Amino acid sequence: MTQDFHDLSLDTVIRQRIKGLRLAKGWSLDALAARCFLSPSTLSRIETGHRRIALDQLVPLAKALGTTLDQLVESSEDDDVVIRPEPEHQRGVTTWLLSREHNGTTVAKMRITPERSQDDAALSVHPGREWFTVLSGSVRLVLGERAILVHEGQAAEFSTMVPHHIGAHEGPVEILTIFDHGGEKAHLHSHERA
Repeated sequence: MTQDFHDLSLDTVIRQRIKGLRLAKGWSLDALAARCFLSPSTLSRIETGHRRIALDQLVPLAKALGTTLDQLVESSEDDDVVIRPEPEHQRGVTTWLLSREHNGTTVAKMRITPERSQDDAALSVHPGREWFTVLSGSVRLVLGERAILVHEGQAAEFSTMVPHHIGAHEGPVEILTIFDHGGEKAHLHSHERA
C-alpha cells in the first residue's frame, strides 16, 4: 500500500530526501558514509527509519549531498505546487507568469500580436540573457541591426546587452520564455514605470 505524500511526516520526508539525493548522485551507502563521517550501518538505519536523525548528523549529510540544512529539512507543504497564472495585458502583449521567481529566473508564456510590433519597436538593453521557444506563429527577433525570424518549434538564446526586440511576424505569436531578474524587470514590469 502506498502512502500519500501529504500524509508523510517531516521526518519521513527528510529520510526520503537523503536517500533520493544519494541515489541521484549514484553513491552507495559506503560512499556517502565516507563523505559525512558516519558508518554505513548508521546511514542505512537513518534512511530506513530505524534510527532517529540527530541534528549533528544532518549538517554533514547536507554538506556531503551538496544541499543546505534548510533545504534538507524544509516542510513539504509550504507552497501550493499548482500555479494559476493570471493574464497581464499591455498593448499587443499578454503575459502569463508560469513560475515563481526561482534562483533569479522566471518562466512566462507570452502572446504577442503585430500591434506591439508596429507600436513598440524600441530596442531594449539590460544585463543578462534571455531564452524563448516559439509555441505558435513566427517571431521577428531584432538583435542590434540584424532581424532574425524564429519559427514554431525553434528557440533562441541571446545576450540582453545587445539591443533587442521580440515582435510578431505576420500574425500573432506565442512563446515560452525564461527571464533572468533583469529581463523580468525590463520586459514584464516596464509598463509600471510608464
